[in-house]
Amino acid sequence: MLLSRVADALYWISRYLERAEHSSRVIDIRLDLGLDRIDNEDGWDFDRLYAGLRLTSPVESPQSPSALVDTLIFDLVNPESVASSVTAARENARQVREEISADMWEQLNSLYLRLRQAQADGVWSARPHYVLRMVIEGVHLFQGITDATMGHGEGWQYLQVGRFLERASSTAALLDLYFRDHTETGGAELGHKNRREWVGLLRSCCALEAYSRCYTADLRRERIAEFLLLNPESPRSVRFASAQVESSIRSIAQLTGRSTGERAERIAGRLHATLDYGQVDEILSDDPHHYVDGIVRYCSQIHQALYQTYIAYPIEAALPS
Repeated sequence: MLLSRVADALYWISRYLERAEHSSRVIDIRLDLGLDRIDNEDGWDFDRLYAGLRLTSPVESPQSPSALVDTLIFDLVNPESVASSVTAARENARQVREEISADMWEQLNSLYLRLRQAQADGVWSARPHYVLRMVIEGVHLFQGITDATMGHGEGWQYLQVGRFLERASSTAALLDLYFRDHTETGGAELGHKNRREWVGLLRSCCALEAYSRCYTADLRRERIAEFLLLNPESPRSVRFASAQVESSIRSIAQLTGRSTGERAERIAGRLHATLDYGQVDEILSDDPHHYVDGIVRYCSQIHQALYQTYIAYPIEAALPS
């Protein structure tokens, strides 16, 4: 059985790296979409980007891509920046070097150093996409190395819970932004600008090609919602992520000798069941914001229950009865 501090560090390594990868992808796509703005009519409006990342727009919003990169990528004072997330993941990994493989540490440390070097060299000012892709690919490589070199025991399960819990919450929050747009426009048909935004959503979730294989290139709100929420096979769907969270929490319970049915496992099971039996027409016809907001609340409850049961539990709970 792992020490609680080790379990905590492994859990947050994955959460921070998943957050860095998600933020980098969303920023990368938003900068791409900004290239289609109309001179003298559309400015660099990043309020939508902040909303998609669940961040509060600063009083003085960045007016250019370089200012945005400074704020959301490299600003270590900002705890939500990509650099802050990578730094926090590296610090957690440094504390549990004995529990992770040497290859995992080398990859994470390399990503941290390359990100610092890119800022020092000023590469990002002319090539922000280069830096963002470097982070995305670096996190993907870390995840692959983890699966290939670390034993799939209790520690690996904590990494999986952190990774997929963060993914479920982030994807749901991003979907909520688009569902609100749907409600505000009265469910109007997709125009050119809206179509571009929905393609951006799929790209932000690394799901455009997978969606096209499933539904061809026919973009419809209900199909996009169904794919990103309810698809059981896409690794970027909320349903897939919830299944992984439930499976890993159940494995942790078995590996630690805890009785099944603990609060974290029950909540994870309810979230998975909600998505297993969800119908996209019912979700969109009722209150999609309420439904997606409920997913985010479930993720928060799972996090709290996981901490109370396995990480920050009272000492009496660890003593033999």
